[in-house]
Amino acid sequence: MRLSDFDYDLPRALIAQRPKRPRDHSRLLIINRKKGLIEHRYFYEIGYYLKKGDVLVCNQSKVIPAKLSGDKIVDGKKSAKLDLLFLSQKGELFQFLVKPIKRVKVGAIILIGDKLEAVVEKVFEDGIAGLRFRDSGERVLQFIENRGSVPLPPYITNSRITRSDYQTIYAKRKGSVAAPTAGFHFTNELMNDLKQKGVQFAFVTLHVGLGTFQPVRSGVVEKHQMHSEWFEMDRKTANLLNRVRQDRKRIIAVGTTSVRVLESSFQDGKFNPVRGTTSLFIYPGYQFKTIDALISNFHLPKSTLLMLVSAFAGRRLIKKAYQEAIKRKYRFYSFGDAMLII
Repeated sequence: MRLSDFDYDLPRALIAQRPKRPRDHSRLLIINRKKGLIEHRYFYEIGYYLKKGDVLVCNQSKVIPAKLSGDKIVDGKKSAKLDLLFLSQKGELFQFLVKPIKRVKVGAIILIGDKLEAVVEKVFEDGIAGLRFRDSGERVLQFIENRGSVPLPPYITNSRITRSDYQTIYAKRKGSVAAPTAGFHFTNELMNDLKQKGVQFAFVTLHVGLGTFQPVRSGVVEKHQMHSEWFEMDRKTANLLNRVRQDRKRIIAVGTTSVRVLESSFQDGKFNPVRGTTSLFIYPGYQFKTIDALISNFHLPKSTLLMLVSAFAGRRLIKKAYQEAIKRKYRFYSFGDAMLII
């Protein structure tokens, strides 16, 4: 498959710059895969398509304020400004996306803030550097929490966005550098209404990192390699989902990250409690084992997220849905409107 197969033109005016208020008043495009039909509603009406016993699987990962600025230090003086994005901690080594990476070599000194100093110990592919700090890991993480800012996608230019804006209401476990945005549309009121109807909620964790938003650079889709991301399916959730499958009820993933957790934790015909990393790349031709429906946002052209929803609904049907969404002036990307694929 060619990367160009997943391209489309989007008017800039349709890129949402702020969340809808209330959140569940975003629009909802419904795709019926079997009938090939498209409907239009509002997200607060999603219960019309849900049944008693259905389970919505949500990613409870919480976005951390991972965006920082720093200076390269040469002979005790600041020599170059650096943009830093905290990705992960592995032992005493912290991984950051550094721009411009060409200014950083192994052994370089980086100063973040006025006193947090690190040595570049490794330089990886895709602009990632491994930093070793002189302070304890606990103090470094606390500094990031206190001094970092929300790493908004570059297409969001609204300076008034707050930390709570770029977070799902059920976010619990810190670790993502980008939000699992399909969950943005839920409010406490809507979740309570769905629970009263008999719809269940289950929570998994996948800390969104480079694997989710890294651009596909190869012109051939199959050659793309996903970065690994940490995920967890706990025993309670695995048992619940196995019961749901036995009762022939539906499993509905809220977002592409939830899909990747579900598919990565399903082995030998059942869900298994597992904690680890996944680099699962889902594109058309993939055989889904775990989900009956999917809630998603409208994704960037040529992105792995667009490839995943195309794998689930079919490339032609997704292309048709996106064309109709543009025609009807739906709002796109992180703070945009939603799609339900059934």
